[in-house]
Amino acid sequence: MIASTMIATTMIASGITATEFAMIVATVLCAIGFAALVVVLLRVLDMLRSLRGEVDALRRETLPLLVEMRQSTTQARETMNEARHDLERFDRVLGSAEAISEAVAGGSRVARVALSAPVIKAAGLATGTGRAVRRLRGLPSLASHQPYELDASGRKRRGRQR
Repeated sequence: MIASTMIATTMIASGITATEFAMIVATVLCAIGFAALVVVLLRVLDMLRSLRGEVDALRRETLPLLVEMRQSTTQARETMNEARHDLERFDRVLGSAEAISEAVAGGSRVARVALSAPVIKAAGLATGTGRAVRRLRGLPSLASHQPYELDASGRKRRGRQR
């Protein structure tokens, strides 16, 4: 209250009207607000400079990492292309091996079918011829030959003992 009384007394003594007084107060408040705005803007400018320095430091640190990552990516791509090429070659080799296996299986099946009857007939002919020759010579046949010999007790034993 004392301050407002003093202001009112000063206004009356100096001949300032209420409108002029309001204009002076508004001007002073605007000046104080402008000064505060300047201080805030200066602080923001300092922070932006600091942020710019940090961004530059970050770029300096990350640039070598990015270069290394690009090189690693290139090497990985080359390795993957090599592996893909080797896999394609292996696939072709495996396909060839399957084709050869099928051809061999087919060939053995054909050979078995084509040769089994003549081989059986030839074996039969050889056996019959051998028997006929033995009979003509008067030798005992192999069918009557015992594969076991009897020992003194009458039990069978294999082969001859020396």
